[in-house]
Amino acid sequence: MAIIDTEAALHVAHRDNHTHRDVNGGWLRPAVFGAMDGLVSNLALMTGVAGGTAGREAVVVAGLAGLAAGAFSMAAGEYTSVASQRELVEAELDVERRELRKHPKDEEKELAALYEARGVESKLAREVARQLSHDPEQALEIHAREELGIDPGDLPSPTVAAVSSFGSFALGALLPVLPYLLGAGTLWPAVLVALLGLFACGALVAKVTARSWWFSGLRQLALGGAAAGVTYALGTLFGAAV
Repeated sequence: MAIIDTEAALHVAHRDNHTHRDVNGGWLRPAVFGAMDGLVSNLALMTGVAGGTAGREAVVVAGLAGLAAGAFSMAAGEYTSVASQRELVEAELDVERRELRKHPKDEEKELAALYEARGVESKLAREVARQLSHDPEQALEIHAREELGIDPGDLPSPTVAAVSSFGSFALGALLPVLPYLLGAGTLWPAVLVALLGLFACGALVAKVTARSWWFSGLRQLALGGAAAGVTYALGTLFGAAV
């Protein structure tokens, strides 16, 4: 009885601990990229304008314009990109579906050969392929995974990608504008808030990807700070030249 209980406990522990993050959902990459891009690009835009002019209003207008333009651009780009990728995958699935309908035996042999190549005994591989090929939709899913490396039931959504990109970019781009909207008259509060936001975003991403939070945060902080510094210097240079 003790052995059975121990094995049961081990099984439960393995079941509870052996879980994976969702890496195919289509929301994480555009959301992370959108927030980082919103922060860095709008901070860089505002510091460039601030370097070339002393006008508070010009900096605020540039920040709000950058927020709107960037959010819509990100959403449109992500929707088009993910939709095109999905359409390509669906076209390949249609090709595989036609092959399964026209040449079922050849596709069954192809599936058996794939299992044999992975070390399954020849007779067993043929039997497994025969049984799995009974259901056309199951056969399509298996062939798609084995030959194309995709899951037909878990394709990324263009709408999800577009909405997450729009929202995350707008949120990131809003941070450097926020101090101005709350009454700040100089650039430095906006820079401080944006850099803190970059560090927080980097640390948050590390929680999802299991990277070191301080390393990820400092990396984003350094990249954003460098972009802001360069554009401020260019804005000052161009402003002086004009």
